[in-house]
Amino acid sequence: MNSCIGLSGSVIMTETDKFPQLFKNKNISHIEIGEFPSEESLHHFLELLHKNNVTFGLHSPLYRNQSKYDLLEKVHYEPENAWEQFESEVKYMSQLGAEYILVHFPYFKEEKDLDTTEIIENGLKRLHFLQEKYSITIVCEPKLGFNRSAFGIKALDHFPIEVWEKYGIKLCIDIGDYLLATGDKVLDYIGKWKKHIKVVHLHNVEFHYHKYIWVPVHPSHEIDNTHFKVSDLIYKLSKSSGVYFIFEHTPHSNPTEAFVNEGISWVKEIIRG
Repeated sequence: MNSCIGLSGSVIMTETDKFPQLFKNKNISHIEIGEFPSEESLHHFLELLHKNNVTFGLHSPLYRNQSKYDLLEKVHYEPENAWEQFESEVKYMSQLGAEYILVHFPYFKEEKDLDTTEIIENGLKRLHFLQEKYSITIVCEPKLGFNRSAFGIKALDHFPIEVWEKYGIKLCIDIGDYLLATGDKVLDYIGKWKKHIKVVHLHNVEFHYHKYIWVPVHPSHEIDNTHFKVSDLIYKLSKSSGVYFIFEHTPHSNPTEAFVNEGISWVKEIIRG
């Protein structure tokens, strides 16, 4: 497959009554979604999905208030409970025909004096086992920790690529997290993972007081000197084969439909090269 453009459920915060908005743009051929409020909401989504003939991937967790970060250490849940939950999701998504299931990994709350290579490899072994057992692609998204800690992203960077390759697990590059963690060194950080990148989460960053929010990527950001420039990064990421480019902004900046669609058309042009 060539790269495709998708939308994340984050753009509507997975609100059931807004599901139709996910299917409006004809350039969108894939939805990545998670954190459904209920089983009923999930079934409603699946009905719309089949009507619109669009593919989907799950961004774990499947339901709200479940484990999202706990595979390697306790953040909100015990890791063993998190692994049990994740396995049940992998099994279910494989039955539903999802293209992949995406999970936050490696995730560390903050800097630690630990051998992260061994910890990450033990996690990879388990992910590989589940991927083989249920025949569905697992995609790992390294994330910033507490207070924007870049420890997890740097731990992945130090991880030996030949060890990663043994397990056949794909990666998601979240460009917002990577830009916040690595700044203008971002291309050095993603270059080595080129063959393993399956999903790219697209959003730019705006700072409001001490918080930051995810906003849609848009060509105007390349010249306004307040946002990250992302066109080169998107172009480089499009060189991996068959990537899902997922618009993963949130509604907090109230972007207009026109603004989002301009961003989608712009990204489409970049990845068509």
